[in-house]
Amino acid sequence: MTSTRAYAAATSTSPLAPFTFQRRAPLPHDVAIDIHYCGICHSDIHQARDGWGGSIFPMVPGHEIAGVVSAVGDQVSKYKVGDKVGVGCFVDSCRHCAYCEQGLEQYCDEGPTNTYNGLERDGRTPTMGGYSERIVVNQDYVLRMPDNLPLDAAAPLLCAGITLYSPLKHWGAGPGMRVAIIGLGGLGHMGVKIAHALGAEVTVLSQSLKKQEDAKRLGADHFHATSDPQTFVKLKNHFDLIINTVSAEMDWNLYLGLLKVDRTMVVVGVPETQVPIAPFSLIPKRRSLAGSMIGGIAETQEMLDFCGEHDITCDIELTPIQKVNEAYERILKSDVRYRFVIDMASLKAA
Repeated sequence: MTSTRAYAAATSTSPLAPFTFQRRAPLPHDVAIDIHYCGICHSDIHQARDGWGGSIFPMVPGHEIAGVVSAVGDQVSKYKVGDKVGVGCFVDSCRHCAYCEQGLEQYCDEGPTNTYNGLERDGRTPTMGGYSERIVVNQDYVLRMPDNLPLDAAAPLLCAGITLYSPLKHWGAGPGMRVAIIGLGGLGHMGVKIAHALGAEVTVLSQSLKKQEDAKRLGADHFHATSDPQTFVKLKNHFDLIINTVSAEMDWNLYLGLLKVDRTMVVVGVPETQVPIAPFSLIPKRRSLAGSMIGGIAETQEMLDFCGEHDITCDIELTPIQKVNEAYERILKSDVRYRFVIDMASLKAA
């Protein structure tokens, strides 16, 4: 066991504060990783504040982890000390259900082991995430980071990147397809970059026009303000695929009306309240409303390799861990372009 410094939420109403806990020593198939950077995901806030219910405290958030291998178990074959690696949203799964066998560990029948706010496969030991000095993970759930991408700007690919890559690939985004991304935040800006790299015609749908120039810089072909009612008139029956990245309350029915016949809106943002859907938003054009959750290990590695080939990283603002609570408040105000990443050297220097 190794004493490990971190920042944790003690309760759903307390700010994150310094915390120490014990990491296990590497087992034969484990990789020990010194964490250099950890992205801040909006879901960290939802869970640290128990917005979705069921949170486990004390909680060390963080599932966009980038670092360097510091030690390996004696049966590890995939990684060596000094390798640049990442850890995403889960660190284990049952490994034997039909979904795990298909490389869809995120949909594991028994539930994947979340990187934080979860329980290890023993059903008792809480998992602690990346707002910490180090992590120990089985080699089969570790990702190799592209050599040409900086670790800080690549860290959010482990959640924000795969959350958009997976539905874009699954629903066939590419040349000749009109793809809309709802929201230009931490998730949405990655959707624009990846959809553009896949060759789709990309439109951003955002509340106002204030991010229009950014969207074009990121690769968007078109930009429309959803605060203008005419947007929903002009774009009726227009899109082949819509990815909704917004976690705030909104009327999904309006956006479903923008789909062509037999096309799909995929939800990846998670509001804390239920969203009503009118049947006639779907029935007249045989439209579909779907959801998507991150990606499996193989697909996540595919995404990282794709981003390496296309030189895609996240637009980030680096922050010391001592300002994590300030970062949370700024995220809630949409005051970041487009992802906070914690420099874990700040924890070691404290």
